Amino acid sequence: MQVMISDDIRAYLLPRAFNAAVRAGWEIMNVYNNSDDYNIEVKSDKTPLTIADRLAHNKIKEVLGETRIPILSEEGREMLYDERRNWEMFWLVDPLDGTIEFIKGNNEFTVNIALMADREAICSVVYVPYLKRAYIAGSQIGAYVLTDIDPSADAEYTYEQICKRRQQLPLSSMQHTAYRIAVSRSHQTPETQQYIDAKRELHTDVEVIEQGSSYKFCMLAEGSIDYYPRTTHTYEWDTAAAELILSEAGGTTHSIDEHKPLKYNKEDLRNPYFECYGATAVRD
Repeated sequence: MQVMISDDIRAYLLPRAFNAAVRAGWEIMNVYNNSDDYNIEVKSDKTPLTIADRLAHNKIKEVLGETRIPILSEEGREMLYDERRNWEMFWLVDPLDGTIEFIKGNNEFTVNIALMADREAICSVVYVPYLKRAYIAGSQIGAYVLTDIDPSADAEYTYEQICKRRQQLPLSSMQHTAYRIAVSRSHQTPETQQYIDAKRELHTDVEVIEQGSSYKFCMLAEGSIDYYPRTTHTYEWDTAAAELILSEAGGTTHSIDEHKPLKYNKEDLRNPYFECYGATAVRD
């Protein structure tokens, strides 16, 4: 059962998350466009970390720190479970989702910020800085997209400005005839292909689209994608913000093994394998 927050609290917190994401997007794009050296390190789980990850993390921490709500970020992943297990509310953040795609230079990366309460996302922002698109959602109030949101070092959008520019998801312009399946560009397995093959038996016209980062969830929420199976490990910060956007748009996400919603603020922050259906997709 999702926790509700008052309109006044949402009007206070959403702009801070939105501006934090847009400012982080500026830090990311500044590195992306102007640096010949991303200063790449390898984390304990063998995934890469760049200077853009660190700058985005610091900017988000600076902005969200004003709320005095604890922050659990990918770049602060070593926080002990005993310290966070009883948090009633916290920010769950991935400062740069799709670091591999960032390094490859294919533009498919996002900033993910989710406000969590009682282990569920209740408000979220996913910002795609290269595309200048921002996705927002709140529990039981819908999901929306804002276009032409330029990365900005000093973004200061108000709640009224955000509401005025938003378009509700899904988008009628994203209607299509083929059954479209999104797969991770950099994390595919034989199991992923099995799920694709199963859909080919049910649909005569199947189109497979490779896409990096949480933007896949946003495409599902828009209605441009129908299905997304994930059979490699992800972490809670990879999915929380975007999953709420998909859910509020009318889509679904569930674990493959138990067919249950993903759980958050677990002792082990890894997600189980999961599958998603788009806002306008046939569930089969």
